[in-house]
Amino acid sequence: MGKQTPLYNNHVEASAKVVDFGGWDMPLHYGSQMKEHELVRNSAGIFDVSHMTVVDLSGERVAEFLRYLLANNVDRLKQPGKALYTCMLNEKGGVIDDLIVYFINDTFYRMVVNASTREKDLAWIQKQAAEFNIEINERDDLAMIAVQGPQAREKVHAVIGNKKEKVAELGQFFIAMFDDDWAIARTGYTGEDGYEVMLPNEVAAQFWSDCVAQGVKPAGLGARDTLRLEAGMNLYGSDMDETTTPLESALGWTIAWEPEDRDFIGRSVLVEQKAAGVKRKLVGLLLEGKGVLRNHQPVLIDGLEAGEITSGSYAPSLGTAIAFARVSANIGERAKVDIRGKQVDVRVVKPPFVRNGKAVV
Repeated sequence: MGKQTPLYNNHVEASAKVVDFGGWDMPLHYGSQMKEHELVRNSAGIFDVSHMTVVDLSGERVAEFLRYLLANNVDRLKQPGKALYTCMLNEKGGVIDDLIVYFINDTFYRMVVNASTREKDLAWIQKQAAEFNIEINERDDLAMIAVQGPQAREKVHAVIGNKKEKVAELGQFFIAMFDDDWAIARTGYTGEDGYEVMLPNEVAAQFWSDCVAQGVKPAGLGARDTLRLEAGMNLYGSDMDETTTPLESALGWTIAWEPEDRDFIGRSVLVEQKAAGVKRKLVGLLLEGKGVLRNHQPVLIDGLEAGEITSGSYAPSLGTAIAFARVSANIGERAKVDIRGKQVDVRVVKPPFVRNGKAVV
């Protein structure tokens, strides 16, 4: 048995198929991954993401530290509550993790990092923070729940009482903090609008139940994966890791090159790679025939292997299979994928595949 979130009993009561996910007992689905996917695209679904790691960083030099630690630049965060998506890199430019950082005030930032990378992330952050006199506080007293979909915001507003006024005014990629250790962010990992709610462990199950009572349906990790893939969002460990740079992972847009005198970890390697041009890159693939695209299937150009799929699945919103693949940078608009010895045609596209519930490829 793995670690359990404060919502484990809610999952069992909802007849979840529980699987091991990075040492956590997590719901894969509650009967139908496909239905859960479609619910999030069409109405609202609720996800337990309490396995994610919430880290609070505070100190007089915290902004200076984050300018050095992260490839994106926290100086872009002008308004309190604003969030930034970024990679955290090693000295070779490889991706240690991708994360969201929230600017709370000049001496306080919050980060949410991946569950599977928790230990190495915390060790890396602590090592780099040593000379900056930063206080690092892992918030394992908090659960995290995502409510996503076109109806998600109104459903959450109905159950948060007097927090509604502040939350309803949130712009995209902003967080509202409350005195009772609640924090509600207009962020997500599905390509739909909605909220990610951080709240004390002891009240998480009640909030979940309140949302379900409003008609929000539970959704598991399976639907979360197909939703993020359709939305063109990378998965750490599959689409990028410490051996790949953001430039090789379709994440060049998350690098803040300006100002030129900002020295962040991995910068010199990225500058060289950008100047020389990448030899491999991450692209989207759209299957044109029958079959399912899966991780590690070879991608072929003119009969020669040119890369492999990093994430692949059937896309319920499109009715066909889609994938991310890391391939030769000179790939054209068409390729083939080897599915168990059979070569099938794919179209090379730029993700996302789906935006606001509609196909864009």
